[in-house]
Amino acid sequence: MEIRFKGGVNIAMKIPPEKYEETVAFYRDILLFDVEEVPITHSAVLATHRLDFGQNILWLDCVEGITDSKISLEISTEDIESATNYLRVNDVTICDEVEEIDPSMHWIEDPAGNIFLLREGIA
Repeated sequence: MEIRFKGGVNIAMKIPPEKYEETVAFYRDILLFDVEEVPITHSAVLATHRLDFGQNILWLDCVEGITDSKISLEISTEDIESATNYLRVNDVTICDEVEEIDPSMHWIEDPAGNIFLLREGIA
């Protein structure tokens, strides 16, 4: 089986609590996006808002314990187990400690330190 990856539609912006309301207001009130608060139950994410960002979905996540904003992108693959093994063999950092997620998904890191959510889906 050939391993294939495809960019997903989700982009998550992890924002420190002290900048969260101001950031949500920027997208809603200045850029005039339709911003929707979405209920969330997560140990580190205090609140989340969703907005359509072109063909993507941008998630504004208020994350406890961070001091700088970070962007996470989504990558999908047809077979998560084979893809994860392939990435490990190629010395890609699997960093599931970044944030608690479903065990069927993984966080990975590129050489520049960018974080991606790897999930199973159509690739």
